[in-house]
Amino acid sequence: MLAAVSILASCGLPRVGPNKREIFAGSVQREGDAFIVAVNDRVTRATAVVPALGFSDGFRNAAVVGSDTIQPGDTLGLTIWENVDDPLLGAGGGAGGGGGPATLEEVQVDGSGFIFIPYAGRIRAAGNTPERIRQIITSKLEDQTPDPQVQVRRLAGDGSTVSLLGAISGQGVYAIERPTRTLSSMIARAGGVTIEPEIAQIKIIRGDRTETIWFQDLYKNPDFDIALRGGDRILVEEDTRAFTALGATGTQARVPFEAQSISAVEAIATVGGLISATADPTGVFVFRNEPAEIANQVLGRTDLIGAQRMVYVLDLTEPNGMFMARDFVIRDQDTLYVTEAPYVQWDKTIASLTGSLSSVATITSISDTLSGSGG
Repeated sequence: MLAAVSILASCGLPRVGPNKREIFAGSVQREGDAFIVAVNDRVTRATAVVPALGFSDGFRNAAVVGSDTIQPGDTLGLTIWENVDDPLLGAGGGAGGGGGPATLEEVQVDGSGFIFIPYAGRIRAAGNTPERIRQIITSKLEDQTPDPQVQVRRLAGDGSTVSLLGAISGQGVYAIERPTRTLSSMIARAGGVTIEPEIAQIKIIRGDRTETIWFQDLYKNPDFDIALRGGDRILVEEDTRAFTALGATGTQARVPFEAQSISAVEAIATVGGLISATADPTGVFVFRNEPAEIANQVLGRTDLIGAQRMVYVLDLTEPNGMFMARDFVIRDQDTLYVTEAPYVQWDKTIASLTGSLSSVATITSISDTLSGSGG
């Protein structure tokens, strides 16, 4: 029996992956290429790295664009009254003669920022407010007609617009208006995000600069509610980080992050926990390629260069094991692996052996029956 068990075990029964002994065999101490590290308070502090997202001072300190400031591409509406019987513009009569004012609808600001008004000439509109444009037109016309009265209106136009893309209700191009001069108000104008706020990221592309924040931080930190600029592109997208769960867990899959940070305990819970019949709570491993600066800090060294293969070991049966797992942060591209309990392989060996012996006994019984009937 013992010989049969030994032979069967050496043949390699089916299992979910390597056992603890095989993982430890790959350590640097045993001439492998990975550092095996038991998780403690110092390790959790050194490895607790969460992606830092936020806007630079250049974005956060930019002043709000005046909603009345004219930009190239905007459209203006003008109405001009003249206090004469024979006006330069409009119908005869003016204010005293019963005639109507001259109305110029949809005067578009050209790409150079100018508009053309009859008898007033080419006027610089971009960068000015409607009030300033009114003053300029009035001063140019008053030499040709007495006491002109000018009204300037800023109509809807494409001078100051931003584009919203990605996981947002109303993708499209929106004009920067008085109520939508900041990032949060513009997102609200487009109907809000369509993914879970915990995993939503907002990316702002302004010229050759691209900066990203968490959607939740936009409301937690008012400084991130930046002023928009014409031409900004706003992209709302889902967090792309994920970890892989393997071994004796409820689910073996690639699992996307569901929050800005996930602990080892939360990661285990996300995949259905440990399989009570097979999992070894002393063998919870996290495989990671660790940057040299963090690896040096974890190992108390200064000579490591480049990414290092690290295997972090969590023993949930220790007095503070659950606390360590709760504090240890899972990062992007980590592999969470739970080994099987030692008895599981032994149980498989016995089951295979007894199953094989039962099959032999059955075949022998059938053979004896056939031989008896033939005799």
